[in-house]
Amino acid sequence: MTVSSAYSLSTDVLIIGSGIAGLSIALKLAEKHRVTVLAKAALTEGSTNYAQGGIAGVLDPFDSIEAHIKDTQNAGAGLCDPNAVAIVASQARETIEELIELGVPFSLDPDRHSSYPFHLTQEGGHSHRRVIHAADHTGQSVSSTLISKVQNHPNISLLPEHISIDLILNKERNHCTGAYVLDKSAGQVFDICAQFTVLATGGASKAYLYTSNPDTSTGDGIAMAWRAGCSVGNLEFNQFHPTCLYHPQDRSFLISEAVRGEGGILRLPDGTAFMSQYDKRADLAPRDIVARAIDQEMKKHGIDCVYLDITHKPADFVRNHFPTIYERCLKVGIDITKQQIPVVPAAHYTCGGVVTDLEGRTTLPGLYAIGETAYTGLHGANRLASNSLVEGLVFAKMAHLSIEKAFQDKPCPPEAPEPWDSTGTTDAKEKILISHDWDELRRVMWDYVGIVRTSKRLKRARQRIRQLQLEIDEYYHQHTLSSDLLELRNLALVAELMVKSAQKRKESRGLHYNLDYPKKLKRAKPTILTPNTKPKNK
Repeated sequence: MTVSSAYSLSTDVLIIGSGIAGLSIALKLAEKHRVTVLAKAALTEGSTNYAQGGIAGVLDPFDSIEAHIKDTQNAGAGLCDPNAVAIVASQARETIEELIELGVPFSLDPDRHSSYPFHLTQEGGHSHRRVIHAADHTGQSVSSTLISKVQNHPNISLLPEHISIDLILNKERNHCTGAYVLDKSAGQVFDICAQFTVLATGGASKAYLYTSNPDTSTGDGIAMAWRAGCSVGNLEFNQFHPTCLYHPQDRSFLISEAVRGEGGILRLPDGTAFMSQYDKRADLAPRDIVARAIDQEMKKHGIDCVYLDITHKPADFVRNHFPTIYERCLKVGIDITKQQIPVVPAAHYTCGGVVTDLEGRTTLPGLYAIGETAYTGLHGANRLASNSLVEGLVFAKMAHLSIEKAFQDKPCPPEAPEPWDSTGTTDAKEKILISHDWDELRRVMWDYVGIVRTSKRLKRARQRIRQLQLEIDEYYHQHTLSSDLLELRNLALVAELMVKSAQKRKESRGLHYNLDYPKKLKRAKPTILTPNTKPKNK
């Protein structure tokens, strides 16, 4: 017997994800259409809320779009799509000004570095001060502002604590018409039919043992899009943030790159500053260079961490510029105005994702992807600091324009989906397999697919991940769905795609460093993977 979905909902546009990209496009589309926003946890529980540094854009009259483009391409190590870079650099200011109009409380410039009223900081890889921020809690300020707007909008329905299972395809399997969804509190599966679906689910850094990301970063959008037949790109480029707090009581707290931007120095335990040995920009080098340098110094000296020193700056300066970092470190006994901060690299950002065009369209009609879950070509082999939030803003705008244009063609309402089939499933008697496989997957990725790789490590990782996938798939088809199971299923698939992508790149470039192929090829090409099998529901 087929057990049908508990019920069905319909909407004009389904947006999966409640970060800066998802909420931005929701506000734009809701001016004319019914919009449903799905969040698998609380609306605030995404990577946007944890972003400290800021949003990059040409705001200073002494800066230029050409300089922003050049800095982005330099960081991207020859793999950036010049058209994507040009769109983001040229559209950044307008989208930032939209946030200002919405009421985001960006920090004012007390010293008036320029004629621009807001304080701009300079981060690694940038040649100018162009990062606007709200102290060191930019993401939280942006997120809370956007949430306050969507909560009061009559055309927006919010569904927190609902996790998407898979995308719904039409009978021909060539068009996306919504998604199957699990209501976590009720334990019920239902379907949401939509004329257009937008993936804004963030990245997949929880694939690694150590990460600065929240628990929601499990690659759900990438996995669902792949199962639906979409291509993915550049998943070998996983950015490790160089400076994550290393402390037994707090191992996932990010120490913003802005600390180095305002004069912070990386040091060994004996006080030696080491970054000038690796790059002429020293502590302001791009993240891939800094993360590898820290990793090498830790291995060379047999140490557990290095130290970030901002104690040479006035105490009031440190407290005013980095209030969140100051308070968080103080809670574990570190006064950053007097003591150096112990730091280690941690998985931070997924530079690849679902392949889209410059309007956010995926290779599957009816489906869009924006933000960290998408591969637009902006980041290339390494993301320039603070280009992530602005990418979400700009491509939310581009996708909005594309969807509005598509609505003008009066698309047909989506057909009723196939009923969800839960035949033969039972409640799990024990959940040890989920927790064990989750832990093993992340350790395999950390040990074999980390900052520095080898072909042998990648081969081992792929073999073990494949075995884990078989176990997870069997468990998935036999047991009642849960959020942990769905996330594990997605994360294992994305981990496999990361390894496949890494194996295809026979060079070292940007965030991908393979000891067996240490040189950079003369011609840079993106890594594109396309599913071989015909997509199907469940």
